[in-house]
This record gives sequence, structure tokens and C-alpha cells, in this order.
Amino acid sequence: MNSSRQDTLDLLRRAEDDPRRRILIRDATVVTGDPGSGTLDRADVLLEGSTIAAIGRALPVGDAIVVNATGMIAAPGFVDTHRHAWEAQLRRIMPDVDDLGAYVTKTLLGYAPVYRPHDMYIGTKLAALTAIDAGITTMLDFSHNSRTAAHSDAAVRALRDTGIRGVHAAMAPHFGTWDHQWPADLTRLREQHTDDLLTFRLACLATGEIAGPDLAYGPRLARHARELSVGVSVDAVFGESSSRAILEWERQGLLGPEVTLIHATGLTADAWRAIADTGTTVALAPTSDAQIGLETAVPAVDEALAVGVRPGLSIDVEVALSSDMFTQMRVLLAIQRMRAVEGVHGTDRVSTRIGVADVLDFATVQGARTNGLERITGSLTPGKQADLLLITAEAINTMPLNDPIGTVVLGADARNVDTVLIGGRVRKWAGELLEVDLAALREEVTASRDHVLTAAQAVLR
Repeated sequence: MNSSRQDTLDLLRRAEDDPRRRILIRDATVVTGDPGSGTLDRADVLLEGSTIAAIGRALPVGDAIVVNATGMIAAPGFVDTHRHAWEAQLRRIMPDVDDLGAYVTKTLLGYAPVYRPHDMYIGTKLAALTAIDAGITTMLDFSHNSRTAAHSDAAVRALRDTGIRGVHAAMAPHFGTWDHQWPADLTRLREQHTDDLLTFRLACLATGEIAGPDLAYGPRLARHARELSVGVSVDAVFGESSSRAILEWERQGLLGPEVTLIHATGLTADAWRAIADTGTTVALAPTSDAQIGLETAVPAVDEALAVGVRPGLSIDVEVALSSDMFTQMRVLLAIQRMRAVEGVHGTDRVSTRIGVADVLDFATVQGARTNGLERITGSLTPGKQADLLLITAEAINTMPLNDPIGTVVLGADARNVDTVLIGGRVRKWAGELLEVDLAALREEVTASRDHVLTAAQAVLR
């Protein structure tokens, strides 16, 4: 790190706890994600405390700490709407998994029951730090291994310790013994752990096909969520059975903007109509659907857009998938455009294709809306939290800068994420995560992984 950048970092860190601290990000190409502001060349972003105060050209410096962003793109932090973070020490342990049943059997039936609270902490911490490193500033942790209150506390503590904007979505485990403290324990979790960066949701499944009716969304869980004023994230929303469930939820008044349906693959036209009519949100998992082969294996972006639903994006399971949002954007873009062209090939019809601005919107603005945080994050808008990235636009894989959004979506990757701020605090600087001892983390992750694999041998034999 050159001396001037080190000096700037030192200033930022000394002023970190000052609520009046002002930071001026100077001379960036600013991709705001805000329809009213668009993209600005050679512009500045002024931060005051944890929020964005102003965006424009040649903003006055005053007493602000100046961050030179020449040659960089300033963009909103990515928002992950669904990741099973506790599994991170099992990354790519089954890269060629063929179907949902194989994943469930090996991971949820085999590995999950042997997790200690410490393993929950290590997996969630690794996932969150990896997210930050790749420019994800908000992550919904669909924590479906909440065997005890201590397991949940460990997962929440990991989110807090990493400094990510975390959404802890708690769910009971699919299989094995547990304390049956869920969903009531959500009340305690909120009272003990809520802070400026942490929110909570209730997590559940669409139907009882995988793990029985107690984990399936319905009046009981909806009532509990409403009493707590938390949103609901519903996983495994697939096919005919989930389509029937969606219509029943509509009839019972259980859908709405506070409910997120995850995957939404292979749903009927009537189910999509109900989703749109009720303002229910959708979280797509592009690589998960396609690689694992969930239902039709085609991410439901066309079905969502056809009824006016703009989805958020998610990582899902790192046991078989990549960890970053760049991959999700590119996979979804390629699949949608491939299908659009294939659908009109040999005819005189014109295909309807999404573009790079669409998938960036899904990965930021729509992700924040899906997580119930649209007023807080997702775009570079004055008044919102300062969750932003500086992406190097002069690296070997990003230069020259011709189209900023195209560069973010198609050119950049995690190595180009130079700087990450979350709530105005620096979490990554000059390409390096701050306050992370990689050697110690590697030792902890490996030891946890080894424990899980050894303890699960008897189950998986």
C-alpha cells in the first residue's frame, strides 16, 4: 500500500467513531443505481457519519477526509438475499451435485446435525467476510441449522463481528435433534442482538415435502412474524406444490411485500399472478437453479418480469456454488439472453432481452427491497446508508473504462473491489480486508471443517 493511501486509511480509522465524520470520495465514476441520478463521470460522493450526504461534481471539501477515487467506479454494495452461511467451511465439497435430494441428504441430514455453535460461528464468519471481500455489503443469512439458542447466538455474533449489514433469518433444522426453541426464540434474538447493522427475519419452507409441516409457511408462522414485525423468507419455492401453496397463502392473506419467495422456479401462471397482485418479493438463485437442477433448472427471471416483479439475487449454498455476486449477475444475464434468442430463432419475432443495468439493479436496489431494506441501502442516494464500493477500472481486466455498468457486471471481479464501506466504515481497503488475520482464520476454518467431516462419518456411511 502506498504511503498516501495508508495515510488516508489512518485518518479514516482514527475518525471511525465520530458521528460527525465527513468523507469525500473524490473524482470517481459514480454508478448511483438511483433512477433520478444515473451515472456521473468524475463526480464526488460525500459521506457524513454513516450516511450519504451528497453526490455531485466538485463538491466542497471543507473538513472532510478526502479519498482519491480517480480511475475507480463508485457503486452501491451488492445485496445477497439468501445464503446458508453456516455451510461455508464445506465449500465445494459436492461441486457436481445432481439434484436437491443429494444436497439435502449429504448436507442437511449428514453434516448439519453435528454442527456445534462454534462451527456455526466459523461458517457464518467465513461467508460474511468472503461476501465483503467480493463487494457484498448486505447478506441475508438463511440460518436453517438453529438447533439451540447458542447456535443462533453464534451465527448472529459472526455477522456482528465481521461488520457486514446482516439479516439473520432463523429457521429450525430439517433433521436431527434440536431444542424446539424456534420460532419463539426470535423474540429473544431481536431483544439481545439488534443493532444498526443487524435485522431479523423468520425463515421457513414453502411446503412440508422436505422436512415436514412444522417448517412450512402458513397461518401460524405468518402470525408469529407479524407479531414481531419481521419479514418472512420462504425457501424451496418450486413447482406445482409451491404454486398451490402460493394460491392458498393469497386466499388466507399471507402474502405481501414483507414476504420473500426464494427460487420461485417452475411456478404456474396463476401463482405468478398472485405474487404480483400482492406485491410479494422474489429472490432468485441463478447458479443454484441451473447447476443443481432445481425444478426446471431455469432461473425464473422472465416469469417475474412478465408480471412486473423485479427480483433480488442470491448465492444460496457454497457447498456447490461460487461465493460472489458477479457470477450471479453474469449467469442470469447469459441464461435470460440465451433463452430470449432461442425462443425467436427461425421466426421474424424480436427477442426481449435484459441488459447489464437490469442485473445490477437486481443485485443492489431490488436485493435491498427484497430484504426489507430499500430505505436503508441498495443505491447511492443521499439519506441512505453509506454502503458502497470502489472498483478499480484501470486493472488489466477492466481497462479502458468505456461503459461503467458493463464494466461492473461483465469486467470486474472480487480482485477489483478495492474499497468497501458499510455504514461509512471501511471494511476493505486497497484490495485487502481489514482486521482479518487470514492465517488464524484458515486454521479455525480447517479445524471446524475437520470436526464436521469426522463427526458426520457415521451418519453418511
